[in-house]
Amino acid sequence: MWDMDDLRSFSQLRRGVAEFCLLALLTKEERYGFDLVRTLGEAGLVSGEGTVYPLLGRLAREGYVSTSWRESPSGPPRKYYAISQSGRAALDLFVSQWGQFRAAVDDLLDAKE
Repeated sequence: MWDMDDLRSFSQLRRGVAEFCLLALLTKEERYGFDLVRTLGEAGLVSGEGTVYPLLGRLAREGYVSTSWRESPSGPPRKYYAISQSGRAALDLFVSQWGQFRAAVDDLLDAKE
């Protein structure tokens, strides 16, 4: 039986969608790593850098994002991430599937009432 204090499955759900949230954040503009960490952290989707940087590395290796280094006005150069065409295609597919998934879950949760 589930222990309500044990939120492991919710954490797994968050991790599962975090990569697509990263791609979504990159659709409007290139962003540097810590900016992405901060934005996702403020949204409650990740707990810190230890989640985001490995995801960004994997997304880069798989060709979903590209990277470039830029000088920073305050401190060392920053690595910026931009979504690629294949990243946009993956995000579009996720968005179409997510709507169906969310609707199915909402229907089942609403049925309990």
